[in-house]
Amino acid sequence: MKITLTGSIGNIGKPLTESLVKAGHQVTVITSKQAHAAQIKSMGAIPAVGSIEDVAFLTNAFTGADVVYAMVPPNFGATHWKEYIAGIGHNYAAAIKAAGVTKVVQLSSIGAHLTEGAGPITGLHQVEVELNKLEGVVVKYVRAGFFYTNFYSNVDMIKHAGLLGSNYGADTYLPLVHPVDVADAIAEEIQQPFTANSIRYAISDEHTAGESAAILGKEIGKPELPWVEFTDADTLGGMLQAGLPEEIAKNYVEMGEVSRNGKMQEDFLTHRSALGKRKLEDFAVEFAKSF
Repeated sequence: MKITLTGSIGNIGKPLTESLVKAGHQVTVITSKQAHAAQIKSMGAIPAVGSIEDVAFLTNAFTGADVVYAMVPPNFGATHWKEYIAGIGHNYAAAIKAAGVTKVVQLSSIGAHLTEGAGPITGLHQVEVELNKLEGVVVKYVRAGFFYTNFYSNVDMIKHAGLLGSNYGADTYLPLVHPVDVADAIAEEIQQPFTANSIRYAISDEHTAGESAAILGKEIGKPELPWVEFTDADTLGGMLQAGLPEEIAKNYVEMGEVSRNGKMQEDFLTHRSALGKRKLEDFAVEFAKSF
């Protein structure tokens, strides 16, 4: 098959590209950075360097593809983050239609069933809405859980404050995922037939926030590492102090609110998919190397 991937060669894109090339497919990888072109070629794929904000470029990159994998990369410089995410979804939909693509796998998120109030995930809901409008196109939405790798952003908190925390409590249920399990799920969906729009959840493990802190703490020699619930105001202040733009920080606080009240997780609990194979204990070994 001819497959075009967005998302360059990050935590998901790199193992996804490697998997599809190994399976014998012709893979084109869209990247915004010319510096990544050589590495993409070395992996056996074809680089397409350009901007996902350029519909003409996307249309050209999508043309001839049997399948397109669509994801919206983070943009911490966005003035209106939700609208930016939704706008990229609109670009993808326009290019998919113009290129005549009939099969799409889109990286979405747990919580994307929520129409509002979920931070950046609200934008991903709008991406799903845009793609659902396409006629003659079937879309598989791979909704990923809380990425294990997000814990790397808490390394300084653990080192300097001796705790983990956010604006949700230790008893908050977290469906978690390793990026490589997400890549595996996407690769599987790309290579298998599907005839109607549907959703697959990509989840590796399930723990409360407190259990997650304990598992990571045990591996780094801090078995009593606590999870502390902060107020929304303190969470916002901490992120601003750490240098996050206010627009991004406010959206993260909003995302924490729907985690706290359980709305983020509710659709997954109703429509489960099989769990991936990389457990939090496995990731904890990787995480410990940060110390």
